[in-house]
Amino acid sequence: MNSKHEKVIIIGSGPAGFTAAIYTARANLTPLIFEGYQPGGQLTITTDVENYPGFEHGIMGPEMMEIFRKQALRFGAQSIFKNVTKVDFSKRPFTIWVESEQYTADSIIVTTGAAAMLLDIPSETNYMGYGVSACATCDAFFFKNQTVYVVGGGDSAMEEANFLTKFASKVILLHRRDKFRASKIMQDRLFKNPKVSVMWNSEVIEVLGETLDGKKKMTGLKIKNTVTNKFSEVKGDGLFLAIGHKPNTEIFKGILDMDEKGYLKVKLGSTKTNIEGIFAAGDVADSYYRQAVTAAGTGCMAAIDAERWLESQHS
Repeated sequence: MNSKHEKVIIIGSGPAGFTAAIYTARANLTPLIFEGYQPGGQLTITTDVENYPGFEHGIMGPEMMEIFRKQALRFGAQSIFKNVTKVDFSKRPFTIWVESEQYTADSIIVTTGAAAMLLDIPSETNYMGYGVSACATCDAFFFKNQTVYVVGGGDSAMEEANFLTKFASKVILLHRRDKFRASKIMQDRLFKNPKVSVMWNSEVIEVLGETLDGKKKMTGLKIKNTVTNKFSEVKGDGLFLAIGHKPNTEIFKGILDMDEKGYLKVKLGSTKTNIEGIFAAGDVADSYYRQAVTAAGTGCMAAIDAERWLESQHS
């Protein structure tokens, strides 16, 4: 099978992938980006981005990613909207497969990101960005003096609920069981917060909403009591999903070192993985910050790490 060879292949897009592409392209490495079938990553399902420096009046997530993409292409990056289905990092040059096509590369930057775990109900997707969110840090500002719900029972849910009280007038934590799995210190902090209340044994069945003047808006939730199996409807302006994230690392299992949740491990202060010449940036290696600006920052780091590593191979 004939292979197409590149100096740098970037697997994934989003702020990390595009920033890595901008930097490697400007270093005359002509990177090839495999953007996958959801180009731009999680920001493609984000409406307003108001916390990224340089966009004073905010910007739509998909529009922001299109600007990133155009900037990378302007400097000579190449982009293909396909998923990488298989990799072989056991020898150099590294080999990747995209469906039936084969590519080789001197170095690889992995920016496949992570996806928020959802409830798997159609209405949550319909209202994602219109009341439904998976990131309180990103979107809490839009819910000033409003009533919001948080789904979850772990430390992340406690943290999101407490953070939301800085903006929302009322935060209701929904949990499908009668006790949390979060650490005691996080639970104590939550129970002491006067703006937070808890609905135990509660499961979201449907996100309710309306469309006014062509704009969608969440108006409430349909809830099922997991003990009595009775249904009820509650009013609310926002729903925050805090049931975890899943890194997109399936094709790297058994190849790249990862933690128990599947996040890629990188060497402290760098983007280097356990295999020389393979670098990881963005949410695929970050279970803590998960912000567009931090992803872009590590994308820059990965590009510089890759450039310097490639230089060292030819010195």
